[in-house]
Amino acid sequence: MIEIAAPDGDVEAWLSRPDDAADHPGVLLLIDAIGLRPEIERIADRIAAWGYVVLAPNLFYRTGTAAELAPTGDLTQPGERDAFFATVGPRMGGLTTENAERDIAAYLSALIGLDGVRPGSLGVTGYCLGARLAVRAAAIDPEHVAAVGGFHGGNIVTDAEDSPHLGLQRARAAFVFGHADNDGSMSPEAVAALGEALTAAGLEHTNEIFPGSPHGYVMSDTSMYDRTGAERQFAELQELFARTL
Repeated sequence: MIEIAAPDGDVEAWLSRPDDAADHPGVLLLIDAIGLRPEIERIADRIAAWGYVVLAPNLFYRTGTAAELAPTGDLTQPGERDAFFATVGPRMGGLTTENAERDIAAYLSALIGLDGVRPGSLGVTGYCLGARLAVRAAAIDPEHVAAVGGFHGGNIVTDAEDSPHLGLQRARAAFVFGHADNDGSMSPEAVAALGEALTAAGLEHTNEIFPGSPHGYVMSDTSMYDRTGAERQFAELQELFARTL
């Protein structure tokens, strides 16, 4: 765990590196609403083993530390996940679009400045709310962000004037989206609208719903974990990064 600078304070961030002394491309991992915890560390470590320096910041640093915001119950047990999500309002409220965009720029800058990060293209991957922030990252820094993965993301397409998908015209990255099945926060109509926006922007992409994989399917520390969807996510993300970074 390291600390990096952000607009409104220092931020805890998990840093994972490959097991060698060479320089490697950087990857920014944007977490879900549950927070920075051992499950995120495991995901970051797995991506790092492919040959990347991975940085996963505590997106909710304005609200509390990673430890303060971590679940106290076992989210794999019946009712525990729902009970936990009933408490996340304050952290979500503090992550306005303005705050998120300023933070993302700082996270990308911090990643670029880390020892061992090869100059050039960066990857971004995001889960849940992190998926929509990953889309914003591609629009904020199109010079560096060359690859974006977004998995079980919510509200990537909305009617708001600042909907994340509207920034795709500024992006240059290749995208892989693995949407949750029957996800109220990302309906089939929203998935189709996202695909249209990606095509209109001329961006290389895949944009698919993973059958049978519920919202949160990547996270093995919750009751929503779906191994089939999670492993498909890792395979598609690894291929994207290998091809673009």
